[in-house]
Amino acid sequence: MSWEEELFAYLDDLEGQASALYAAERAPELADRSREEYRSVTLAGRLMATVEHDVTLDVLGVGPVTGRVARVASGWCLVGGAGQDWVVGLDAVAGVHGASERAVPEVAWPASARLGLGAALRRLADSGEPCSVHRTDGRRHDGTLARVGADFVELASGTGGRLVLVALAHVSAVQSRG
Repeated sequence: MSWEEELFAYLDDLEGQASALYAAERAPELADRSREEYRSVTLAGRLMATVEHDVTLDVLGVGPVTGRVARVASGWCLVGGAGQDWVVGLDAVAGVHGASERAVPEVAWPASARLGLGAALRRLADSGEPCSVHRTDGRRHDGTLARVGADFVELASGTGGRLVLVALAHVSAVQSRG
């Protein structure tokens, strides 16, 4: 081997060692950046990536809700199950089984996904469909949604259409009965 080949081999070896040291020093920084970025991922973002997939949600006051994620929006999701749909408040979701490994950031959501839980319940009220309003404390009210206020839902239930007001902050899920 000529002196030039030895010199280039030596320099290649040094460059390889330098690259390995740089990668070793940089690995913790990349891991920190990755953890820092992941802090901005929301449950809603993970569920948005799970649209059209089957999941089981552990919902406060209800228990497991199994079905296909049909829609996700600000603070709620729609899960289609066997013969019924569930509008689930994300604040009442204690766990998710079967979620996508990915997430969709809110900036990539369609404009309709910015509508809150009240908008979804107004649509259900307009349909006049019978439903069950499940509260986070486990109580349930059966009837028909009449109107939706700023922070409550009005449910006509029982004989004579007796009105029950339920604070939106305590609605864990609304189950269609149609």
